[in-house]
Amino acid sequence: MTQVWKNSLYVFLGACSFGILSTIVKTAYSEGFTIQEVMGGQYGFGWLLMLVLMLIFSRKKVTLRQFIRLAGVGACTCLTGVFYYMSLQTLPASIAIVLLFQFTWMGVGLEAALSRKWPSGATLVSVLILFAGTILAGGLLGGGDFQLSLSGILYGLGSALMMALFIYCSGRVETRLPLITRSFCISTGSLLMLLIIFTPKVIPNVAQTTELWPYGLALGAFGAVIPVLLFGLGAPKINPGLASILSAGEFPVAVTASVLVLHEQVGGLQWLGIAVILLGIAYPQLMGGRSASSKQRISSKAA
Repeated sequence: MTQVWKNSLYVFLGACSFGILSTIVKTAYSEGFTIQEVMGGQYGFGWLLMLVLMLIFSRKKVTLRQFIRLAGVGACTCLTGVFYYMSLQTLPASIAIVLLFQFTWMGVGLEAALSRKWPSGATLVSVLILFAGTILAGGLLGGGDFQLSLSGILYGLGSALMMALFIYCSGRVETRLPLITRSFCISTGSLLMLLIIFTPKVIPNVAQTTELWPYGLALGAFGAVIPVLLFGLGAPKINPGLASILSAGEFPVAVTASVLVLHEQVGGLQWLGIAVILLGIAYPQLMGGRSASSKQRISSKAA
């Protein structure tokens, strides 16, 4: 049980690292940087940081097939950000974040479909709790007049699907490779996908913008290095559905960081939603621990 909790903590902390990104991105936007520059900084500096780690700690060769598979995992992380930022162009932030967090049930559904095994009752209850918490934390019950666009909704759901695929593949693709080598291939895939989308012109722009370097380093560390390493440590050793649930930790961190750093106003219902999300994250673990304790008591009585 200790190993499960430790690996779950790795995934949860990786999700928390993702949660810091929104505050850094908003700060970079306030300084006048574009989405291309911000994302170029994130994945460019993230790739450089991972390259340094690989050259120092791990130089294991990979086959072309292994690289392609891991690059595909990296492409999912890049597309998550691209689709999410595009949804923000036509949707309120509260709607976009709620759409992104549909990755929780998508991840559980993906695992159920591929494993052909129905999710446990604790997992289904947790997903329902997370959905309710996301609605509250997203501020959707505040009575606002939301203007929705079909393209924005599709981009938001696309970001959720890419996030679900990243979480699932983090625990399944080429897990026998050394962690840093594996993570470097994933980061390379993210950067290549970004270049395909925004064209190679984004790299010279980022390189020439010295004021972007602090943001690029922070985004690279918290968005392309730390979470990839932590997911690589924990996700292969726990249930993919549980990994999707634990990844909801991104939302409370994102809201808390926006309050502490950006001084944004968060209402009582939103704080309640954050508490509900944390309950939903903890629920499967608590039920798992209770079930294990019950089985241990039964076996001791039988003995």
